[in-house]
Amino acid sequence: MSKEDFAMAETTPEQDVPLAEPTALPLADSDESPSRFARAVEDATGFTASAREKVGATATEWGEAAGLVAGQAKDKGLELVRQGQSMTSGAIAVVGRTLGDTAPTIDEKLGVQYGDFARTAAQALQTTAEKIEAKDLTEIGGDVKDFVRQNPMVAVGIAAVAGYALARMVRGSDREA
Repeated sequence: MSKEDFAMAETTPEQDVPLAEPTALPLADSDESPSRFARAVEDATGFTASAREKVGATATEWGEAAGLVAGQAKDKGLELVRQGQSMTSGAIAVVGRTLGDTAPTIDEKLGVQYGDFARTAAQALQTTAEKIEAKDLTEIGGDVKDFVRQNPMVAVGIAAVAGYALARMVRGSDREA
C-alpha cells in the first residue's frame, strides 16, 4: 500500500484513523510446511516413546524395590510373631509351674479341694504352653477365633485381666524410671 492509497482509505469520524483492507499474510513455502510439521510430529513421537520407556523402567525398578521391602517386612514380622509365640508359651509355663509349686501351701491354708484346683489349673496351663509352642501360627489364629466365638464373655474377661496386668506393668516401669 502506498502513501496515496493510505490517504484515500476510509477513516472513522471518531478517531480519524484510516481503515485498510485486510490482507492475508504470505505463507511459508508450501513445500517446506509439511516437512516442518512432519519433523515436529516425529520429534514429539520420539520424545513420547522415550518418556514411556523411562517411566516404565522406573516403575519396574520401584516395583521390584517395593517387593523386596515387603518381603523383608514379612520375614521380620514372622520372626517377631514366632518370638512372641515362644515368649507367650514360656510365660504360661512359668505361671503353671508357679501355681503347681504353691499347691501344697494352698492345701495347708485353704484345704485340699483348693489345692487340687490349683494343681489342675497348673497342669492345664502347662499343657496349653506346650500346645502353643508346637502349633503353627495359622492354627493359633484359628483357635483364638474359635474360642472367642464360642466363649465371648470369657474372652472379654481375659482381655480385661490382660489389660489390667499390662497397665500395672507399665505403671510399675514408670515408677522405676
